[in-house]
Amino acid sequence: MRLIPAFFRLIRWQNGLFIVVTQLLFYFCIYKAVFKGGESLHQVTWLVTASVLIASAGYIINDYFDLNIDRINKPEKNVVDSVINRRWVILWHLILSGAGILATAIAVSFQKWYLILANIACVILLWLYSTSFKRQLLIGNIVIAVLTAWTVLILFFAKVPFDAAFSSPDDETVKFFRVAFLYAGFAFIITIIREAIKDVEDMAGDRRYDCKTLPIVAGVTATKIYTAVWMVVLIAALVVLQLYILQFQWWWAIIYTTVCVILPLLYLFLQHYKAKSSKEFARLSSLTKWITLAGILSMIFFRIYL
Repeated sequence: MRLIPAFFRLIRWQNGLFIVVTQLLFYFCIYKAVFKGGESLHQVTWLVTASVLIASAGYIINDYFDLNIDRINKPEKNVVDSVINRRWVILWHLILSGAGILATAIAVSFQKWYLILANIACVILLWLYSTSFKRQLLIGNIVIAVLTAWTVLILFFAKVPFDAAFSSPDDETVKFFRVAFLYAGFAFIITIIREAIKDVEDMAGDRRYDCKTLPIVAGVTATKIYTAVWMVVLIAALVVLQLYILQFQWWWAIIYTTVCVILPLLYLFLQHYKAKSSKEFARLSSLTKWITLAGILSMIFFRIYL
């Protein structure tokens, strides 16, 4: 029975659940609110399945190539070779990646072949991230941020024809476009922040295996400044957004976003300058997860107010 918990730890089941919550909230609270549709759940079910499978495969291949680094940074969480043999790990990566592409094809058929190609690109990027990008300056962080944003955008492009999204869209499509890219942008920036914090947390193992992450190349102080800039951008954007929706009198949405997203971001901004140890940065990394969840849960207000 030890094998089953180890497998779920390997695929980061909590993150998979987070993807499911994000995509279902986006579908039910935004898409359905904007278009008032009553269509079947067939497509969204398969797209959610595809996203979880591809993400799980990505976590697996990352742990496969990070075995030596994780023995230093996270020895108590290491699964590869300690519980699950490396050959089984690579096999599960191939199975889950293939199943994710197949699920994408079932969801969109070949009418939207570009989404199948996009998810194939996601699989390739996750492999390259694990083998190369994460050890290079900022490239890995940007790749993960883009892939995180894609979990929202794939549903947008699945529901809106590619040409209709950018050429003479109707009012509903424009509204859907704005909200989709609003949440994709939030996901991108908060992921950039978290990845930079994690780089500082994992410096010990990364330095030993010649990774060129930002804190190793430029130092912890420079990394804190970089992270602070992104925090200021995100906080400023959220404040401006709250001022904009004042005209619609979405009071509960404004209160929720201020208390559960903006104020925690301000706390994160203040605390990350004080952080020095790996444990302190680990706590800040966990805080970004809760801020991300709070941001995603705000989709519920679109269902209420639209």
